[in-house]
Amino acid sequence: MNKITFTLTALLLGTAAHAQDTLSVVGSWSGLPLHKNYEAPFWTTALPEASGGTLEVALTTHDQMGIAGGDVFRMMSQGVFHIGMTAADYAVSDSAALEGLDVPLVASDANEAKAALDAARPIMDDIFASVFNAHVIGTAPYPAQIVFCNAPIAGLADLEGLKVRASGRMTANVLEGLGSEAVTMAFGEVPGALQRGV
Repeated sequence: MNKITFTLTALLLGTAAHAQDTLSVVGSWSGLPLHKNYEAPFWTTALPEASGGTLEVALTTHDQMGIAGGDVFRMMSQGVFHIGMTAADYAVSDSAALEGLDVPLVASDANEAKAALDAARPIMDDIFASVFNAHVIGTAPYPAQIVFCNAPIAGLADLEGLKVRASGRMTANVLEGLGSEAVTMAFGEVPGALQRGV
């Protein structure tokens, strides 16, 4: 199921991020390629080298901290850390408008996803300034949503009557429109839930 899911990187505005030479950064899921291949190398190697060694970064991820992805921007806005990255879909409880960044079946390729993101960027900037006292410094599209099922699926019609994990409310709405029963749960719970027949 193609959908736009973005990881947003936001920087806390104000003096906290500028008052120290060590930036505290909370990345997205530690086990995903996005963090391993892009976030970690940028924050731990590229940025310190580009600063000539004047900037140091203390990097962790929200799952390593034991906090939910939805808490990242809220905690950042409270000054717990300087920079945070998480999926926009995780922060919709703080701003329902962020759901507009996670719409299934809108973008079928990277160019369409980028065009949608470019169109939404002014809205994102406003949301992060007003809700989180932060500035969006980067975005990254996640890959297309994968539907995990414990039965063969040949097409969308085969989803009718099945319980299917939805990553967020917008995906749940589409699945329910296809006749599925949408189940929301943390991604880490999916394998066990499939085995238990949830």
